[in-house]
Amino acid sequence: MTAPGTPGLWVRRFHASPDARVRLLVLPHAGGSASYYFTLSRDLAPEVEVLVAQYPGRQDRLAEGCAGGIEELADGILAELRADPDGRPLALFGHSMGTVVAFEVARRLERAPVWLFASGYPAPSRLRGGDVHLRDDAGIVAEIASVGGTDPAWLADESLLSLILPSLRADYGAAERHPRGFAVLDCPITALVGDRDPYTTEAEAAAWGEHTAAGFDLRVFAGGHFCLEQHAATFTEIMAGALRSVTPGTARSS
Repeated sequence: MTAPGTPGLWVRRFHASPDARVRLLVLPHAGGSASYYFTLSRDLAPEVEVLVAQYPGRQDRLAEGCAGGIEELADGILAELRADPDGRPLALFGHSMGTVVAFEVARRLERAPVWLFASGYPAPSRLRGGDVHLRDDAGIVAEIASVGGTDPAWLADESLLSLILPSLRADYGAAERHPRGFAVLDCPITALVGDRDPYTTEAEAAAWGEHTAAGFDLRVFAGGHFCLEQHAATFTEIMAGALRSVTPGTARSS
């Protein structure tokens, strides 16, 4: 991690907040990039310092090959966190595929995160698998168009589409091939899901409660897979409110 606005390899920090009592590491969705979460970072600062993962194969990491699996993503992110130690408590937020990455990062931390926010994806013990990554280009485009979260202009522009399809295919493959997990974390978990999310039922989101030895909360919103866009202010306040309860002495960084 580097100064604000200067890219690191794996983690971006858009709004440095040195006085924040807690940091939040954001793990993006399949095909997603760090810049998608710029607004979340801005809205939580300076109360919470937001770090956003940048996966290989997109934006300023476009020339790199995409990760081969969730474990590779988690290991790369964790190595960069360890290279920039910080004594403040660390929470995690993942959306869609990012929830699986967040879970694997949490499992690898020497000390548990202070909170895990899991948005728009089944609990690790309920992962469905899937075949999106095996479809042709038109099939992948149809899939992401149906769930939202990608600017339609990108999908209509062949040159732009050619830039994002490799990362989409790789990310779907990483998520769909990842095995179910049954680990229990020593931190509270808040699951957030849309009531019309094709990727996650309310029961699959509720199963995140099986993965914590601390507290669990399920929040259901009107909307689909990217209901976090419709309810951005509420998502932000849920996370900010939860993290206000973290005591200053709870140092649980990597």
